[in-house]
Amino acid sequence: GDDISDRIDAFLLDLRLGRLQSSYEVARGTMLIMRKLISQCRWGCAGELLERIRVEGKKLVSAHPSETAVANIVRRVLKIVRDEYASALKGDKAGSDVGSELHVLFSGGAETDYSKPVPNLKASVIEVINEHLSDLEGSADNIASQALEHIHSDEVIMTFGKSTTVHAFLKGAARKRKFHVIVIESGPSYQGQVMAKKLSDAGIETTLATDSAIFALMSRVNTVIIGTHTVMADGGLKALNGVHALALAAKHHSVPVIVCAALFKLSPHFPCSYDQDTFNKIVSPHDVMSFSEGDRVSKVQIQNAVFDYVPPDLVSLFISNGQVFVVVVVSGCPYVVLFGFFSECMLVCLLCLCLSLSFGEKLTSLLSIFLTVEAMPRHTSTGCSVKCTT
Repeated sequence: GDDISDRIDAFLLDLRLGRLQSSYEVARGTMLIMRKLISQCRWGCAGELLERIRVEGKKLVSAHPSETAVANIVRRVLKIVRDEYASALKGDKAGSDVGSELHVLFSGGAETDYSKPVPNLKASVIEVINEHLSDLEGSADNIASQALEHIHSDEVIMTFGKSTTVHAFLKGAARKRKFHVIVIESGPSYQGQVMAKKLSDAGIETTLATDSAIFALMSRVNTVIIGTHTVMADGGLKALNGVHALALAAKHHSVPVIVCAALFKLSPHFPCSYDQDTFNKIVSPHDVMSFSEGDRVSKVQIQNAVFDYVPPDLVSLFISNGQVFVVVVVSGCPYVVLFGFFSECMLVCLLCLCLSLSFGEKLTSLLSIFLTVEAMPRHTSTGCSVKCTT
């Protein structure tokens, strides 16, 4: 209808003009648009609905290619529709079997026919979307609830720029712990100044520092805690410009880097050096050099990039809503180590290794992974599992 078209056009305009300041706002807005689309547009079967979501999803993604949260939410909604359709056909409301999904994935099973009519599909899809929307809205609080496990009394914490998730995380720890936070101001946007004021207002001892002081201050720091825009498929980060330098300084001083990122920030895309239009966002150079300096501006070309790529080996730990994981790179292959499910570890390790490595490499890599896992702190009593990201 006209209402949903107007909503989509307004959301597209907000994306193009950069009115949505955080990935959370983008993800939540996309989820609301998808819910509105499913509830108001006309469709007769799951196939028609999937096609409509794909068409509108491509419009949203093309409006701001570097905003990966849009594509992530669209893919999530597509999966919800497919899962609810499959569950309705089987009469199994508990959801699809993970084992059968893996079998279809690796065996290249036949494509599902989505043209069959299914009663109450719209209601069940909207119900699941509402559950995901509730999880999305509570993601920052969920991450913040884990703060006391990672921040201890009298520590010196360094963070970079402004992050709503990190702000909630630090406030969560400040309820019972006293610590000192060094906030890097993140030029040329200087959003770190806003972050420092918020932390100070919350009663946290805070120091604001310039970007150039990162290396000099790092020797005093116990832990680096940052947010990120996107977690790439290789375990690397698409984070604010300057975070790469921060992570390099932390590695030089053997300071752990903890990344707070909700699950909707996990992307299936790999970084591509020549595709900066999709990976990065180039904004006006006015913050770097004012247009009033006309003589100088006309003689230089300024690329004011918003994001940095941070390789996975510079990140120590990811904290997400409901999951804590690390990325282990063995023989050039990144693995995500999830704390909490030791029983799956051997099976998934062998499966991933058998797909790409020779026999000698399999044994060496598997041993390296288990030695790495055994050396890690246990956050739960049940151990951990290893899953390949590629």
